[in-house]
Amino acid sequence: MSSVAGRIRESDIAEVRNRNRIDEVIGDYVALRRGGGALKGLCPFHDEKTPSFNVRPTHGTFHCFGCGEGGDVIKFLMQIEKLSFVESVERLADRAGFRLTYEGGGGSVQRDRGTRTRMVEAHRIAAKFYAEQLLTPEGQTARDFLNQRGFDQAAAVTFGCGFAPAGWDKLTKVLLNQGFELKELITAGLVKEGRQGPIDRFHRRLLWPIKDLSGDVVGFGARRLFDDDRIEAKYLNTSETPIYHKSEVLFGLDMAKREISKRHQVVVVEGYTDVMAMHAAGVPTAVASSGTAFGQDHMKVLRRLLMDDDAFRGEVIFTFDGDEAGQKAALKAFEGDQTFAGQTYIAIAPDGMDPCELRLAKGDAAVKDLVARRTPLFEFAIRSMLRGYDLDSVDGQVAALRDTVPVVAQIKDRSKRDGYATKLSWWVGWQDEAMVVRRVRASSGTKAAPKRTAPKAAAPAPAEPQDVPRPAPGDPRLIAQREALKAALQEPAIAGPEYDALPEEAFTHPVYVSVHRAVLAAGGAASGLTGPALIDAATPHCPQGTPRRVMSELSVEPLRARGDADARYVGGVLAAVQENLVGRQIGEIKSKLQRLSPVEAADEYRALFGDLVALEQYRKALREQADGGMA
Repeated sequence: MSSVAGRIRESDIAEVRNRNRIDEVIGDYVALRRGGGALKGLCPFHDEKTPSFNVRPTHGTFHCFGCGEGGDVIKFLMQIEKLSFVESVERLADRAGFRLTYEGGGGSVQRDRGTRTRMVEAHRIAAKFYAEQLLTPEGQTARDFLNQRGFDQAAAVTFGCGFAPAGWDKLTKVLLNQGFELKELITAGLVKEGRQGPIDRFHRRLLWPIKDLSGDVVGFGARRLFDDDRIEAKYLNTSETPIYHKSEVLFGLDMAKREISKRHQVVVVEGYTDVMAMHAAGVPTAVASSGTAFGQDHMKVLRRLLMDDDAFRGEVIFTFDGDEAGQKAALKAFEGDQTFAGQTYIAIAPDGMDPCELRLAKGDAAVKDLVARRTPLFEFAIRSMLRGYDLDSVDGQVAALRDTVPVVAQIKDRSKRDGYATKLSWWVGWQDEAMVVRRVRASSGTKAAPKRTAPKAAAPAPAEPQDVPRPAPGDPRLIAQREALKAALQEPAIAGPEYDALPEEAFTHPVYVSVHRAVLAAGGAASGLTGPALIDAATPHCPQGTPRRVMSELSVEPLRARGDADARYVGGVLAAVQENLVGRQIGEIKSKLQRLSPVEAADEYRALFGDLVALEQYRKALREQADGGMA
């Protein structure tokens, strides 16, 4: 090759490619899974719901069949990080611990490593400087702040915590002595112009380095420590720079990214100490936005890590430190475009505490439990609205439906909208589920299905609307219900009257409700019919389309029993379905108790509490039967 001063040697470029596996580099940005002889994921260069981004490690290449982007590992880093070719090669060389040789000018030449590379290097030096300052006597206040919130020196090191000293230009002098120019330090956001010359961006504050997905420090978040701080804002963050874009960067994501991809879950908290508390408590998927509200650009970054597409449902869990804030944030979900497919949840810490305060007050287990007790975001928003109504009165139920039906109608996913319409009727206590579903569909602009009357024995069932969702066979929330239906269709002599006694409310998916109704309309499991005769009798009562197809599946799909399905197994399945229903009834009683004053309505409160105790005991017995039968 012809030599140009400062040009990277061609053999070194080839060595950089060889030493950096393309799937490992891309894996830092995108969750990849096997498929069709290649690794597949959601393209990071355009929005998509179905993976069309392919990586072939054996060839060292990537290609997106959606937008056409493709190339090798160097090209990928250039595109994803907006680097020049040289910067990308240098970044990959650093990653592999490989020393580059530059040709031209009669031998090896030291050259500018690129604007972005220099900014990242300046931030690395700044982070090291701040971390050292945290250990000085002047940093005692910052250390005390961390200790009071339950974080020791090891936690501070893990998250790179630092302290900005009181001097006006201590960091500035360090960086200038390292060969950086004042102009690039100002552009990087580390230094700013003062009245008498350049000064440090941060002073007398506790700092957290904010890193990008690859682990490079690109900015800082700073917390106010002293009352006489001239800047009143509690938190001060790096301003927008060529390497720091607050709408795309998430604090803690560099540490959490692999666990997010592994667990298919991300927990979004509000502050830096909340992230630290979550990780310390054993929730390593926690992240926080830095200096801005969580937005769509953040979600795009997370979707690629979650592999959140039509075939996989990841969990995005938002935590808030109070009911009012949580409700406000949840209601925003109806205003957004609702494009990401992931299951979105909300977790509210008790007594208005944030995760850091919760860990201090109640320990690591309470933080884990906060995440475990997550509630679907739509459900939280709707049920929060319902707290303002007297649901024990008809007038209150009517008023609640009048105000919440339009909200449910805003859900853009049709299957979710119908599901929440059904749940709304339960939450309100309204018996006519179909009426609520029709009102929601009418409010959303979806044509409602005609009201159906109970079909006669020989009459064919009307066609079911095309948007009825098909229940996933492996959905853990519905497995017991699916097994119960299979038992009724395949082993009716064992299921018998116990199955027939299950109320419709025991089935939470509309398709399973339809199949259950059809079985009962045919005479039930105790009718004496078995095999094809029972299916033939039930089919006319089952709506055409999805419900009828699912009933056909259930009649042949093997039960999950380890051996033959005996009375013990079937009994355990039916107990599990009943236990789920009792659990929901317990939840409703607890909700009513929360709305009652034990002083002003003492008699009603005691009566409900007695019902609660009895149901809890019944639920415990059912759970034991279910565990024993299905084990």
